[in-house]
Amino acid sequence: MHIVVFGASGGTGSHTVHHAASAGHQVTAVTRSPHTFPGGGALHNLVVPDLNVPGAIDHVVRDQDAVISALGTHAKGPVSVCTDGTRSILTAMERTGTRRLIAVSAHGAAETHDRSLYSLALWATLADKMRDKEAMERLIQDSDVDWTIVRPPALNDKPGQRRYRTGTDLKIRLTSAISRTDLGDFLVREAQSPAYLHRFARIAA
Repeated sequence: MHIVVFGASGGTGSHTVHHAASAGHQVTAVTRSPHTFPGGGALHNLVVPDLNVPGAIDHVVRDQDAVISALGTHAKGPVSVCTDGTRSILTAMERTGTRRLIAVSAHGAAETHDRSLYSLALWATLADKMRDKEAMERLIQDSDVDWTIVRPPALNDKPGQRRYRTGTDLKIRLTSAISRTDLGDFLVREAQSPAYLHRFARIAA
């Protein structure tokens, strides 16, 4: 497959790139700075300093079998990285006829923003980032692409086990977590064999 990964230099994105390349796919890793990945062979590091420049990523998504978005930010305060980046990705997909999108959101968004201990703790500490995730999800749902939105719980850097659980109604507890490498593995698997088309996938170790 031809797979493009946005947010490729982040923790989840970098693992996703490596899983996809290891599986034999042609991978385009989109970053904001050069030399993030060694490149060569099936892996191409494409530098896009600003996703929001009109038409800047049309050539990036054209002829791709799947687009994976692992956009995120460490910035404090109100943010719109996921919303703005996803809007540009969706516009480029519409212009080029690219259909498949898998996007990383977070458990606690939209209808999972409830009174559970997990959701309460998440919104108490990361409300600005969660508002960005919710706005991103609305854009995706309003689009006509073949989307899957993945809502992981807390992320960590533990070694991947590839024995994680997924589902649309998986119970997420206060202590639930998933490693970034296992999340990246699932994103590639979902690109290869869609199991959650037009659905919200949960994942946990």
